[in-house]
This record gives sequence, C-alpha cells and structure tokens, in this order.
Amino acid sequence: MVSFTALVAAAAAGATVVASPLQAVQAVQAGIQPGTGKHDGFFYSFWTDGKGSIDYTNGPGGNYKSKWNNVNNWVGGKGWNPGPPKKISYNGTWDNYKVNSYLSLYGWTTNPLVEYYIVEAYGTYNPSSGTSKKGTVESDGGTYDIYQTTRVNQPSILGTSTFAQFWSVRTQKRVGGNITTQNHFDAWKKYGLKLGTWDYMILATEGYQSSGSSDITINEIK
Repeated sequence: MVSFTALVAAAAAGATVVASPLQAVQAVQAGIQPGTGKHDGFFYSFWTDGKGSIDYTNGPGGNYKSKWNNVNNWVGGKGWNPGPPKKISYNGTWDNYKVNSYLSLYGWTTNPLVEYYIVEAYGTYNPSSGTSKKGTVESDGGTYDIYQTTRVNQPSILGTSTFAQFWSVRTQKRVGGNITTQNHFDAWKKYGLKLGTWDYMILATEGYQSSGSSDITINEIK
C-alpha cells in the first residue's frame, strides 16, 4: 500500500495550509480541498493522489467524516501538530472490513525522519505485509505486533527522502477505544526503533483501490 506522505495545496477558507507541488483537487467532490491546516482546535491532514472521488469534511472538535469512491489512494484525519506522546480516545464508524482500507493513529518525527502507524483496524489488506516483525506490545486491552520497514526515495514531510516506517498493528481489530501512544513508543525503543522530534499525529482513515466511508471523533485524555 502506498503510504500517505505528500501534502497538497489549498484548504478550507480560514485554514492554515502547508503547500505542496502535488495537485489532486479534481478528485474532491465536496467538503474541503486536499491540504493541511487547523480546524476547531485540531490539526488536520487530507491527501489524495487524485484518482477517484473523496468527500472529506471536518466536523466539530476532533470529528471528521469521509466518503470515497473508486480511489487509488487517499488518507485524512484529525489530531495535533506537533504530536508528542498522548493518551487519546476515539470512537465512531468505520465499516470497511471488506475493502482495502485501514484506521490508524499516524504520525511523523524528524531527526531521524520516521513515519509511524498504530493500526487499530484494517480491511482486506494488512498494511504491515512484507515488513519485518520485531516483537509485540500489550496496550489498552489488546496485543499489537511491531514491524519496521524502510522507504527509499519516497515522498515525505521533508520532500523525497529515505526513511524508516514503524508499525504497531492490533491483532484484534476494533473501532473505538483508548490509545496510549507512550506504550508503543517505549516498545519501539526497546526493539531498537528510534523516533526523533515530534511532528504531526492524526487519527487517520486511509483507502487504497477501494470505496468506503468513516465518521471518526478523536480527543485527548488529560
């Protein structure tokens, strides 16, 4: 599966946007345009490679809604920037077990540049397929398998780069619950997977060569 690492220009009126050379706005049917920004106290990111149609809409607080049709690859969600370790809760609907999609806490660090995923649920494709398993971690009532892989000369938040990907993939899929990110970060460190300086972190929906929908709300547990 293609990871979502590129950002595109343009966002909803009044939003703060990080520009990108990619142009994929023709794929958007409603809601906001692809890009990144701030909305109602949260950071959001919405990216598409421009194929198929996506309706991505930011709701109140940590809520977002998405509906996609015949896409190649898209991803979006809400969270924080920067995204240091947090305990978060999330709930909503993501009924995409029969299509190629997944729901994950997703983020980046720099120095070193790392793309990471805490995968809560996935459909017909396990996004960690083909990666190297390092171990497991018990967290928030479940077991997650830990993986690592390397992306070579691929798009990233710093442009085309070579960088590591770290994964925690929940063995019993769920949609809703708590995620204690520090547990995963500590486990990754235990297995030699080093993170850097925090960049953004979002609770993301991703679709790949599929059609589907989601309605997700994320909050921080203080």
